[in-house]
Amino acid sequence: MTALELMIWSMALGAIASVALARIADLIARPGRGQLLGVAYHLVVLLGALVLSNITSHVGLTADGRVTQALQVLVGPVCVALSNFWIRSWLKASQRDRVMSAVLRGSALVLPVGGVACLALPVHNQLAAAAALSLVGAAATLWLTVRAWMLGDRLASVMAVGCFFVLPAIAGLYTVAAKVDAMSPWLHALFALSAVLANGFIGFVLWQRNRQERQTRREAGSSASSQFDPVTKLHSGIGLVQKLLKAQRRRRRTRRDGAVIAIMVFDVDRIAAQLGPAAVNDMYIAIASRIQRQVGVVNTVGRYYDRCFISLVETIPSPSWLRTLGLRVASSVRKPIELTGAGGERVQVRADIGVGVVHLSGGPEPVEDLLHDAQRMAEAARKVLSRAAMLDPATGEVVAVEQANLGPRRHRQAHMVPHVL
Repeated sequence: MTALELMIWSMALGAIASVALARIADLIARPGRGQLLGVAYHLVVLLGALVLSNITSHVGLTADGRVTQALQVLVGPVCVALSNFWIRSWLKASQRDRVMSAVLRGSALVLPVGGVACLALPVHNQLAAAAALSLVGAAATLWLTVRAWMLGDRLASVMAVGCFFVLPAIAGLYTVAAKVDAMSPWLHALFALSAVLANGFIGFVLWQRNRQERQTRREAGSSASSQFDPVTKLHSGIGLVQKLLKAQRRRRRTRRDGAVIAIMVFDVDRIAAQLGPAAVNDMYIAIASRIQRQVGVVNTVGRYYDRCFISLVETIPSPSWLRTLGLRVASSVRKPIELTGAGGERVQVRADIGVGVVHLSGGPEPVEDLLHDAQRMAEAARKVLSRAAMLDPATGEVVAVEQANLGPRRHRQAHMVPHVL
C-alpha cells in the first residue's frame, strides 16, 4: 500500500470513527436501547474496515499471517449478519412482513456459519468466498429495504441508499485485503468513499428512527398546521384522511394484508365532570402515545375526531395477526392512566374504550367505508370482555377478536357490517 492509499483509507476510517464518536456522545446524553444499537453498528463497521483495509500492518500492529487471514475472512460475513439482525428490528419486520423477517433472521444466522466454512477452503480462495458471501447478504438487505419502502416506510428509502453503497464498499475492502496490485489510487478512493457514504446514510436513518421513537415516548410534538390535532399532535381530520388515501394507493400495488383500527373513548363527559377538561386532554395524549407505541412509528395514527383515534397498519404478517394486534392495543389503552384533577390531586382513571379492527385484504376498499366499519366495530366492542371486536370472516357477525375465525377465508364485504347495534 502506497503512502497515498494509506492516507485515503486513514481518512475514511477517521470519518467512520467521527460518526461513531457522535453516536457515543448521543448515547451519553440520552441513554437508550436505540442509541446503544447505533453505537454498536458504527463500531462494527469501523472494526470491519480497519481489519480489511490492512491499515494495522502499516502502523505497527502486526500479527501472525494466518490469524490476520482468518479475521479478514470472518469479519465481512459477521458484520453483515449483525447488521441484518439489527435492521430486522429497525424495520419492525416481525410485525410487518414475513419475507423480510425470515430473510433477515435467516441471513443473520447463516452468514457467520458460512464465514467459518470459508476457512475450510484453500487459502487462495478464502477471501474471494467470504467476499461473495458478504455481497449476497448485503444485496438481500438492499432488496428488503426497497421492499419496506414500497410497503410505506419512508425512512427505508434512505436506508436502501446506504445499503447500495455497502456493496462497492465490501467489494473494495476485500480487494484491498487480497492485496491486488492492479488497483489504482482512484479505485481506493472510490471504495473508501463508498464505505464512508454507507456508514453515513445508515447512521442517519438509525438516528432519525430513534428520534421519532423518543418523540413518541415523550407524548409530545409540535406543529401549527390545521391538519394536526392541537392536543395529541397527531394527524386529524383531512390530514388523517389524506394519509390513509396515500397508504391505500400503496396497498393497491402491494396487495398485502393490513388493518384499520378504531379506538373510541366513551366516558369523556364523566371524566371531564370529575377532573376537568385539562385532565381529559392529558388522557387523550396518553392514549395516543400508547396506540403509537403498539402499532409502531412506521404506521399512521391519527385523531379522527374528539373521541375517536384511527390507525392504519399497512402490512401484517397474516390475518391471524389481527387477533394479537387488537388485543394488544385494547390491553394497552385500558390500563389505568394517572391524571391531575382540578384541585391538584392525582387520580387513576381507567377509560371506557372500544377497539374496532377491520381486516384489509388485497383489493381496493374506499377509505370512507373502512372508517365507518372500524367505528362500528369499536362501538360493538363495548359488549365484549376484551373490548376489541371485528367482523368474523366466516359468519359475517361481529365477534370479539379472540373468537374470530381467521382461517383460509381472507376477504370481507363492507355491506355485511351491521349498522344498528
